[in-house]
Amino acid sequence: MEQIRNKMEKLRQEAEAAQEEAETSKKRVAALEQELTEKEHTLKSLTHQNSILEKQVEQLETNLKDAKGEAEKGSSALTTTDELQRKLDVLQEEAEKSDRQLRETIEKLRQTDVKAGHYERKVQALEQSTTAWETKHEEMSKKYQETKEELDRFAAEIGSI
Repeated sequence: MEQIRNKMEKLRQEAEAAQEEAETSKKRVAALEQELTEKEHTLKSLTHQNSILEKQVEQLETNLKDAKGEAEKGSSALTTTDELQRKLDVLQEEAEKSDRQLRETIEKLRQTDVKAGHYERKVQALEQSTTAWETKHEEMSKKYQETKEELDRFAAEIGSI
């Protein structure tokens, strides 16, 4: 009789531990999903920034072509040429800066994609773990119920004796 009680208590403790583990896993999955959502938002933001930078690069290239054209037309006036040369230098620096930013943005996007894949795999693993714990919990609950019914029958038999 004492062994049955001990066994029931052990099963109850295991079921509670499994339930706590399942809840912890669910919380972890939710946190990872939130983090994935944030990473996706960052990815979208960086993609948008990338498209803006590409448009700026195109505009700067157009401005650069315009400035070169103006420089050729205004070669007779030294001051105009100097101003255009400074403008050209500024535009080239901006183009280089935009190009660097574009490369950095692309690298960040790549890293974000890698991290997103990593977190997706983690989420899948946690979901599988959670499913396994839930299955184990259901089995333990069933065993507990069977043991309880067996104990009740045993108590009824003892009571009838």
